[in-house]
Amino acid sequence: MILLIYSFIIGAFIGSFLNVVIHRIPVMLERQWKNECQELLAPNAKSPTLPKYNLAVPRSHCPACNHRVKAIENIPLISYLILKAKCSNCGVKISTQYPFVELLTATFTTIIVWNFGFSLPAFGGVLFTWFLIALSGIDIKTHLLPDNLTFPFLWLGIIFNYFSTYTDLSSSVLGAIFGYLALWSVFHLFKLVTGKEGMGYGDFKLLAALGAWLGWQSLPLIILLSSAVGAVIGIFMIVTKLQERSQPIPFGPYLAVAGWIAMLYGNQLVALYLNNTL
Repeated sequence: MILLIYSFIIGAFIGSFLNVVIHRIPVMLERQWKNECQELLAPNAKSPTLPKYNLAVPRSHCPACNHRVKAIENIPLISYLILKAKCSNCGVKISTQYPFVELLTATFTTIIVWNFGFSLPAFGGVLFTWFLIALSGIDIKTHLLPDNLTFPFLWLGIIFNYFSTYTDLSSSVLGAIFGYLALWSVFHLFKLVTGKEGMGYGDFKLLAALGAWLGWQSLPLIILLSSAVGAVIGIFMIVTKLQERSQPIPFGPYLAVAGWIAMLYGNQLVALYLNNTL
């Protein structure tokens, strides 16, 4: 019980950091792309000097009044309730994203630890969960799955499976290869038939990473689950007019949900399916 309580608390603090990752990495990438474009289009032009910006600098602050968030105002979940969802300086409403990500991370971290206990699979499982939450948050906001997250995520899966944590090493490597090729093939087939791009290359890399973590055997389940979840949520959002038909829907979060379910319950779901069909 004490381990689960610690897991929830640590998960909440990690969720607070993931909020920073979700907000800042797209900004950091935009700055990088602008600098690269400037160097390409005007190599002799002097680039403007911008203040340092990364995951640590500047300190967290209110976007409306630039009030620096104090440590006492940055306690996961609790500060949001004490501040009544408002900036302590100017009273501007704080986005519900912040407590939602903190609570989600804390809850899912606790579930992972409860399922695996104090073990190497639990350590890998919480890293797996944190990466998926960060990638999903960025994809929802920007329709991007950054390489500086998906590539380390993929390599971590292979490293953990070097020790056969979730599957054997050969299944892990084949999972990465087949995961990428599966959506790559769908992408090009869809483009050939319709002339449109149905998804981004980041989705290929994310499925490759999930394959690296869980092995090639998990890929059919992940693809099936993500498609089912995406279809249900997509139809619901269109029917309720939360989403326009012509507006693209990020697929990364659905892959993330499917991958997380597959890590915890993949074997049980496959066994249940086989028992009901044989």
